[in-house]
Amino acid sequence: MSNLEIGIWSFPALLLLIFLRVPIGLAMFSAGFAGMWMVMGNTRLPMAQLKDIAFTTFSSYSLSIVPMFLLMGYFATLGGMSQSLFKAAENFLGHRRGGVAMAAIGACAGFGAICGSSLATAATMSRVALPELKRYGYDGGFSTATLAAGGTLGILIPPSVVLVIYAILTEQNIAKLFLAAFVPGVLAAIGYMVAVSIYVRMNPGSAGVRPPVPMGERFRALLDVWPVLLVFIAVVGGIYGGIFTPTEGAAVGALGTGIIALANGGLTFRTLLDSFTDTARSSAMIFFIVLGAAFYNAFLARTRLPQELSSWVVELGMSPLAVLVAILAIYLVLGCFMDSLSMILLTIPIFFPVIMAMDFGLSPEHTAIWFGILVLIVVEVGLITPPVGMNLFVINAMSPETPMVSTYRAVMYYVMSDLVRVVLLVAFPAITLFLLP
Repeated sequence: MSNLEIGIWSFPALLLLIFLRVPIGLAMFSAGFAGMWMVMGNTRLPMAQLKDIAFTTFSSYSLSIVPMFLLMGYFATLGGMSQSLFKAAENFLGHRRGGVAMAAIGACAGFGAICGSSLATAATMSRVALPELKRYGYDGGFSTATLAAGGTLGILIPPSVVLVIYAILTEQNIAKLFLAAFVPGVLAAIGYMVAVSIYVRMNPGSAGVRPPVPMGERFRALLDVWPVLLVFIAVVGGIYGGIFTPTEGAAVGALGTGIIALANGGLTFRTLLDSFTDTARSSAMIFFIVLGAAFYNAFLARTRLPQELSSWVVELGMSPLAVLVAILAIYLVLGCFMDSLSMILLTIPIFFPVIMAMDFGLSPEHTAIWFGILVLIVVEVGLITPPVGMNLFVINAMSPETPMVSTYRAVMYYVMSDLVRVVLLVAFPAITLFLLP
C-alpha cells in the first residue's frame, strides 16, 4: 500500500474511532501514530516525532490566547455581565412580539463579544434567559432553540477561540480575522431576530407578551451594561489600534473582567480558584485536541495527501465557486456529529491548500480570511444542526421537560437564517472584507 493510500484510508479509520465514542483528540492522535508507523516502518521515528510536535505546538505564543479568553468568559459570568446584558435588551425589546427571545439573542451577541466560546455563551445565557422565557409563556422548544442559536454567536463575534486556532493553522493575522468576523457576526444576530419574528407569526401561540417598560427604567438598565462596553472597547479597540497584540489584549480582557467581578462581589477566593480550575480543564481539553490534530496532520503531510488532493481538484477543471460550495457542504455534514474545534483542526490542513490553489479574484490573504469566516459560519451551523448539535444538548439539559424534537423543529428557522447568510457571504466577499485595510 502506498503512502497516499494509507493517508486516504486513515479518514474512515478516524471516523470509525469517533463513532465508537473515542475522544476526538485521542482518535486523531491514534490515527496519526498508526499511520506514521505504517509510513515509516517502525515506532522509533513516530515517538521522536511526538516529542518534536508536542514542543513545537505548545511553544506557540499565539496559543496562550486561548486560556486568557476562556478565563475572561468565566470572570464575565461572575461579574453579572450576562444578567445586565439580558436585562437591558429585554427592557428595550421585551414588549414586542417575540421580544424576550430577541433580547436573548441580543444578550448572547453582547456576551459573545467578551467570551469567545459558543458552549459557554449558550450555557451562561440560558441560566439567565430561560426562566424569563418560561415566565412570559414562551414555548419550551422555541426557547431552547433560541438560546442554542444565540450561543453560536460566542464563536462568531470577536473574540473567538475557533478563529484563533484557524489563524494559527493557516498562519494568518488574528486581528484581521477578528475584524473580518465583526460584520458577519452582526448579520447573524440580525438574521436570528428576523427568524424569531417569522417564527412567532407562523406559530402565534408560541410566545407571550411582556408589558412595556418605562423609558427611564430602560436607560437605567442600559447604564448597567457599561462594563461590557468598556471591556470590549479596551480589548478589541486596543488590538485594532495596535496598542497591544491579540494575546496581550486577551490578558487585558481577563484582568478587566476580573476587576469588574471583584467590584460586583462575584469574585471571591473560592470562585477565583473555581475559575482557574475550569479554565485549566477547558484549556487542557482544547490543547490535547490540538496536539492530536498536529500529530495527525504531520502524518498526512508525510503521505502528501493535501498536496495531491489540491493538484487533483485543480486538474478537474471545476470552477472555484463549485469547489468552495462542495467544501462548505462537507462541513455542514460533519457538523451533524463533530464539534466545531475538531472540524477545524481535522479539515483545514486538507481543504486550505485546495482553496488557496483556486483563483477567486482576491489576494491570497483576503482569500484565506474570507474562507476562514465562511468556515466559521458553517461550523457554527453544525452546533445547532440536528441530530447531534452540541448547543442543542447543552440547552436541552437545562430544560429536561422540553422534548428534543420540539427543539429540533424550532431550530430549523435559525439554520435557514444561517444558510441565507452563507449564500450572501459567498456571493459578496466584500461584506466580509470591506473593513480590512
